[in-house]
Amino acid sequence: MLEDKKTKVKITFLLILVGISSMLAAVVTDHWAVLSPRVESLNTTCEAAHFGLWRLCKKSIFIIEEDPQGKGCGPISLPGVKNCSYFKHFTSGEEAEVFEVKTQKEYNISAAAIAIFSLAFMTLGSLCVLGAFGKGRDYLLRPAGMFFAFAGLCTVISVEVMRQSVKRMIDSDETIWIEYYYSWSFACACAAFILLFLSGISLLIISMPHMPRNPWETCMDAEPDPDPVD
Repeated sequence: MLEDKKTKVKITFLLILVGISSMLAAVVTDHWAVLSPRVESLNTTCEAAHFGLWRLCKKSIFIIEEDPQGKGCGPISLPGVKNCSYFKHFTSGEEAEVFEVKTQKEYNISAAAIAIFSLAFMTLGSLCVLGAFGKGRDYLLRPAGMFFAFAGLCTVISVEVMRQSVKRMIDSDETIWIEYYYSWSFACACAAFILLFLSGISLLIISMPHMPRNPWETCMDAEPDPDPVD
């Protein structure tokens, strides 16, 4: 690999590592969305919640004054009794109590599965990039770029599924949640999509053969055909 190309790959891979870190933070944390019920009066206890791909945490908060951001019960950073429950994605029963919406389990399974696919693509892409630094292995940059682009696409699909999940829950007449906002885990996933997808495209561009700056000059520099033998 040429030194110039190697420098570009190193810079791109650095951005990829930031994207991978952001995606890992989004997958293992549970602050994708914060849910809040209506607060009818002050000096009472209300129950806010936040959730991610794997669990939902409910928090009982004693409200003394109104939330200045207008988020109902909260903010979620206030002290209170916290209770977290992991989603039983592949068993029946408890998830119906957690979400009070029958289709919520399907949304969460889909988002979690797609996020796992994203992690798998990131792993394969990283192995290809590391292998591309070996002598004569530039060809590995092309599959690496495709893997990271696929990882970015899986990430944004997972984000959209979670967004639809929250919307479905809020719109349901069976739920107590009436207000919501997306939190920092959601922002990490969005950042991971941008970094991974653009870095994957960059690797594909870097792996392409260089075109001549001036094709006409290249043709002029070509060796003339030998004269025919009489």
